[in-house]
Amino acid sequence: MSYTLYGSPRSRTFRVIWLLEELGVAYDHVPAKPQSDELRAVSPLGKIPVLRDGDSVIPDSSAILTYLADKHGALTFPAGTIDRARQDAWTFRVLDEVEGLLWTAARHSFILPEEARVPDIKPACRAEYAHNIARIAAELPGPYLMGDTFTIADIVLTHCLTWAMNAKFPEAPPRLAAYLETCRARPAYQAAQSQS
Repeated sequence: MSYTLYGSPRSRTFRVIWLLEELGVAYDHVPAKPQSDELRAVSPLGKIPVLRDGDSVIPDSSAILTYLADKHGALTFPAGTIDRARQDAWTFRVLDEVEGLLWTAARHSFILPEEARVPDIKPACRAEYAHNIARIAAELPGPYLMGDTFTIADIVLTHCLTWAMNAKFPEAPPRLAAYLETCRARPAYQAAQSQS
């Protein structure tokens, strides 16, 4: 079994590279850029990342993470369980309360056409981000979001916290900074990082 992953590692594609390294499965990585002809030939949407599994093509990092974790029965709780619902709640919360703010700030910094950007939105994004990560830090139940079990929710949060550092967003509270250090020390993270 081999997968082909499309997308630059300095994007949400990193999340999938990390998961594939955690799973220890074979994959080919094509560092295609968004909207490139190479990527559009695989996925007309033109967004990264994209995973090809045989004849099937899956876009969106969260969908890919969920698919791979379910398929391999690793880094996730079984569908239909309360633990899975709690894991999904963490994932969706991180996407909404953390990634959404980072993405909005990025869009108004360099992604949207200059005439469509609203630079004044960025301080509000940073303030809300600081509030949200303080709450997450206070609620962190253990070394990981699901206590002692590392899941794909941790991959998403770690990626977002690293993105925030690079974007000069407010520093994580000490408890969340320690969490980030723990996650980034994982051998699979280090292996994925070496591809960036």
